[in-house]
Amino acid sequence: MNAMSQSQRDMTVYEHIGELQKRLMFVVVFFLLAVIVSFFLAEPLIRYLQHADEAKELTMNAFRITDPLKIYMEMIMFIAIIMTSPIILFQVWSFVSPGLYEKERKVTLSYIPISVLLFLGGLSFSYFILFPYVVKFMMGLSTNLNIQQVIGINEYFHFLFQITIPFGFLFQLPVIMLFLTRLGIITPMLLAQMRKVAYFILLVIAAFITPPDIVSHLMVTVPLLLLYEISIWISKIGYKKVLEAEQKLEMEQFEDINKD
Repeated sequence: MNAMSQSQRDMTVYEHIGELQKRLMFVVVFFLLAVIVSFFLAEPLIRYLQHADEAKELTMNAFRITDPLKIYMEMIMFIAIIMTSPIILFQVWSFVSPGLYEKERKVTLSYIPISVLLFLGGLSFSYFILFPYVVKFMMGLSTNLNIQQVIGINEYFHFLFQITIPFGFLFQLPVIMLFLTRLGIITPMLLAQMRKVAYFILLVIAAFITPPDIVSHLMVTVPLLLLYEISIWISKIGYKKVLEAEQKLEMEQFEDINKD
């Protein structure tokens, strides 16, 4: 009997591993297709980013023969990862969803488009609002110091990615907080108690991302603090749902006991 139970358990583990492999293969195939599509999107996107308003006054230079190819391949990977991210999130959801209740499946499935939109929103905010100001600040500082800047294409795009990509992840904060609340790991009360610590951490993050002037620092800090407050508000909604689900479950258990 024990041997049979162990065998069934082993088969279950093997089945999970097999399912995980299938999902990983699906993600890899889709990623390769996204890479092929990105080959056609990378060049116009690089040209657009080079000739955007904040870069018009900059002359791009390649200091190494391989710099253009490096930027081209990095842009392809960047586009392909963004295109594949909804598929990755959906495959992760599909893998864990059998262990969730029906309502939890619907709720967590809705996180996927919200998460992608928030990531794109973070990229848009940092590129259209923060990045132009940072470039203008740096160019103004060079002029004041009588420094002639020679901009490398590699350094330009690395700096662009350094400014924009972190905001894509930082804008995930409300979804992460809601998810952790629904899992019962955190509560809105805990988030409110940790507000001072969270504010300090966000201030430090903003200081690392922005140039050393108060305006750019506030341009980053204020949205991050607002995101945290929004996260607390969303966490309250999620926590209320958790309490309602627990009360409903207790009522059903109580009714089952009375029937018995």
